Amino acid sequence: MGKTSGTVSGTLRFTAPSTFAQLYIIPILPRFLNRHLDLTLDLRLSDTPFDLIEGSFDLALRNAPMVDTSLKGRKLAEDDRLLCASPDYLKAHGTPIHPSDLKAHTLIAFRHMRPRTLRNDRGQSAIFDPSGAKCQLIMDDGLSQKRVTLAGAGISLNALWSVHDALAAGDLIQVLPGYKGADDDALWLIYPKSNVLSPKVRVFMDHLIAEIGKTPPWQTSDTP
Repeated sequence: MGKTSGTVSGTLRFTAPSTFAQLYIIPILPRFLNRHLDLTLDLRLSDTPFDLIEGSFDLALRNAPMVDTSLKGRKLAEDDRLLCASPDYLKAHGTPIHPSDLKAHTLIAFRHMRPRTLRNDRGQSAIFDPSGAKCQLIMDDGLSQKRVTLAGAGISLNALWSVHDALAAGDLIQVLPGYKGADDDALWLIYPKSNVLSPKVRVFMDHLIAEIGKTPPWQTSDTP
């Protein structure tokens, strides 16, 4: 697609989780900017979310249920969550067979994470609750959580988009296969309900959906 200088202009303030942005958004930015030469992207990337309204952002990516009634959004993709551990950790500490076995294992927690319900395709439930187990690590960075899990520090709950490559390579093993997050989490592109959806926001949303949402790179035929 050719350059479209003059179609949209100004500055678009966008915030997104750093880990997801590094993997999937940063690589597709040059194509977008080359089409919109008069547009500037002002990015705030952090796995600790910024307040959308107080931060005066035009658009945000959130990987959580959209419960704030002051916001509107479009779903970018599903956000399945899986329990993972390294082969070395499982060899040293054993592999959980039943959800109750998690209490005997070292769990890695994401800061401010509430207990999460997991469910399998038979309707059986499990709870991932680091507060009820041995938890030696609490983190606020998704990439660091993945790396410390790869290094054998314990069992963590991860987004499929973050760990699908390590699962496929055998560097991580899914714990309690078949179980995944039961909260119907998704990746949402959200903006304040009071804002008119401007052309600059609309074209960026369309770009993200076309490049990522239509065929998410982590949704493959061998996805757990």
